[in-house]
Amino acid sequence: MADLSPQELRVLAAVADSGGFSAAGALLGLSQSAVSHSVRGSEAKVGAVLFERGRGGASPTPAGERAVALARRILRMYEVLGAEARGAGRDTVAGVLRIAAFRSAALHLLPPALERLTARHPGIRPEVRVVRELGAGTAGEVAAGRADLAIATLNAGGGSAGGGVGGATGATGSVPAGAAAPGRLLTGVLREEAYALVHPAGHPDPRSLPLLDWDENCGSYTRDWWRAQDWIPRATVKAEDDGMVLTMVGRGLGMAILPELSLREATDAVDITGLGPSGPVRHVGYVTAPESASTLAVRALIRELRSEAG
Repeated sequence: MADLSPQELRVLAAVADSGGFSAAGALLGLSQSAVSHSVRGSEAKVGAVLFERGRGGASPTPAGERAVALARRILRMYEVLGAEARGAGRDTVAGVLRIAAFRSAALHLLPPALERLTARHPGIRPEVRVVRELGAGTAGEVAAGRADLAIATLNAGGGSAGGGVGGATGATGSVPAGAAAPGRLLTGVLREEAYALVHPAGHPDPRSLPLLDWDENCGSYTRDWWRAQDWIPRATVKAEDDGMVLTMVGRGLGMAILPELSLREATDAVDITGLGPSGPVRHVGYVTAPESASTLAVRALIRELRSEAG
């Protein structure tokens, strides 16, 4: 197969991001015909149809989704090449560092690590995106080439995660811990968190309250425990995120089962009760691509995250 040029990779990414050839041309300063010609040439080189064309624009085929993800990751390596070369042997690095994290990790785990990172490496410019842990979740941002590193929930038990705690709909974005994540990504565990029962402060019988939940909660590593508890009802109230769940519990609207990071925002309006040694836990860790794992900025951030988690 003939190699695709950096410009051809940029065109593929632009078409996927913009949803059409004309829009991609506007992003890149090219004509619609030039974009179309480039895509056809890339498809001929790859040997697969990469985009479905239609009146509504262009959308990646399964082959196109994979090609675009790899194109973004290859282009990212072009971007960091200079910073890597200049930082070699100097224990310093500069440039943009793209991070994806779920809400409570972005709020509590990431800021102290970034504070130390930027103090040691003032040239690093973190760009943080908060991504819900549904579907591909934060790990999917790395796989798609949109993030250099993600803070994700890792499934220590293996297998795929799916379904929220208490019957919440949608699959969580957790990935296997300590091994390769989907798309041959690399993972590492940063912390293990126990779940706890949270309920209105002073309530005489919190287990009698309705259950509050949100779609990102839980995964395959807690489902078996959850199903074995005959005192836990099906969730009747769903909130947008864990912070909203905690606020609603504090208002006396129900009880919830939340992990430790989520409970860092707890106030005196709630009481927290442990679930014992057999209670569920989740593993929070980082996810990165093999090519990013060796870069100076990602390695430095992982060191700070491990220091924070420890």
